[in-house]
Amino acid sequence: MPFQIGIVLFASGPAARKFAPDIAGHLILTSRTAAFLCALRPKTLRRAQIFDPEKGIVAMTNETSTAHCSYAAKTVAKILLDIGAVNFRPEEAYILTSGWASPVYIDCRKLISFPRARRKVMELAARQVSDKAGYEAFDAVAGGETAGIPYSAWLADVLDLPMQYVRKKPKGFGRKARIEGDIHEGQRVLLVEDLATDGASKVNFVNAIREAGAECRHAFVVFFYGVFPNALEELKKDDIELHYLATWADILAVAEEGKYFPKEAIEGVRAFLADPIGWSKTHGGKHD
Repeated sequence: MPFQIGIVLFASGPAARKFAPDIAGHLILTSRTAAFLCALRPKTLRRAQIFDPEKGIVAMTNETSTAHCSYAAKTVAKILLDIGAVNFRPEEAYILTSGWASPVYIDCRKLISFPRARRKVMELAARQVSDKAGYEAFDAVAGGETAGIPYSAWLADVLDLPMQYVRKKPKGFGRKARIEGDIHEGQRVLLVEDLATDGASKVNFVNAIREAGAECRHAFVVFFYGVFPNALEELKKDDIELHYLATWADILAVAEEGKYFPKEAIEGVRAFLADPIGWSKTHGGKHD
């Protein structure tokens, strides 16, 4: 397999300052080169910018850049931090709906109150889903009750697709339906929720969609914890591919870079990320 090296440029001097004042004096990398260097030695990119021929400069890297140097991940992490959706509480554990104990909690529901921020997140979501799954891969978007409903409505609007929502359990009257909206045999449905911890709740919603006769092989969340073992592998066993924009590694990197939280809180979260199962067990949560 041939070894591929991207183009590395250095912008400096009078010409650079005249025609590209924002990038003069910085190392400019093609996105492919940056991704390679980030994987190889992240801390070597102390002051670099990632250049996409179609979009121009799309990201800045430094010593605390996000784990995979993703513009989308860093942008979403910053948005969640700026709107107060990120909660660090290392001294007192949160018990998540999945049963895990965690010193960190993301309240993605807050995004409903910030139209400019959510518009940007949905723009990135549409690009992520289309790039990963295909531009004509879906016939409808379904939100999981309850937090997934607004996200599915926004994303369906951006993708110009019909929207549905899936109940956690059938309502106890009328049609006793689990899915609201127009769903039919063979329809290719994208499941949308706000976040995923270990991904277990996604299987419940996907099964409901499949039982209604539709196809569902992809799920999207804005935020994926990305710390609990085998979460993605377990979803793949049920033929579900999870797409997401940011993880705790991204939040931690941006929070540390922007000094959003005290150093002690950052270190407490870092201890959790290093051993989430052990941390959960010690603090009274799920541990298997």
